Amino acid sequence: MLKFLGDSYTFYRNGFAGMLLGKKLWKIIIIKLFVMFVILKLFFFPNYLNTKFHTDEAKGNYVLEQITRNASLGFAQK
Repeated sequence: MLKFLGDSYTFYRNGFAGMLLGKKLWKIIIIKLFVMFVILKLFFFPNYLNTKFHTDEAKGNYVLEQITRNASLGFAQK
């Protein structure tokens, strides 16, 4: 298993060392992922449950109620 990991590391290290365009593309991908998962979450997806409920039990009950209510509405429409 350790030999496989070492060989894999060497393979990717040598592959990335020879890239020119690939390095720029990987930088763009990493920046894009950072924006998607960090910046957008901070500004557009507030933590609704922590602002409305103080205990884990209250949060769980609310989520369960929302899931079962939406599921029963979906079956009623079909």
